[in-house]
Amino acid sequence: MIAIIVSGVRLRSIAVAILLYAIDAVVAQPVTGIKLNDNAIAFATQLIKEGHFAADGKGAHRPSADQENEFIRLHGFGEYAKWHLAVDERYAENTKRRYKFPYGDFSNVHRCGLLAARSRAAEYRYHDVEDAAVRLIQTIAQKKQ
Repeated sequence: MIAIIVSGVRLRSIAVAILLYAIDAVVAQPVTGIKLNDNAIAFATQLIKEGHFAADGKGAHRPSADQENEFIRLHGFGEYAKWHLAVDERYAENTKRRYKFPYGDFSNVHRCGLLAARSRAAEYRYHDVEDAAVRLIQTIAQKKQ
């Protein structure tokens, strides 16, 4: 009788382990539709070369929602997109949801924003975004010297 109970517990444990592994594999998959924003990478690189970056400053690197809305009102979504390392093509072009991985405050590239983007991109396995953030961080480091 005890052998039957132990056998049943083992089978359930194995089933739970397989289920958890399958869930982890599904959750860990990157969302399709996220693409590297090449225009933003070029724009950030140019800003850094011109000295428009904050290497280790204090304070927030990301504008408030009101500041974002005002920037979009004045400059449009095309300029807004340049401040984000990736684009989520599942959303319309004229929505803030489309633009992912912000890295600056509409005037300077912030190293802390790039560090946050690198970390989040690595977490969700967006390797191209992660690599781009690393390259921009290295560009800031070279410019500081």
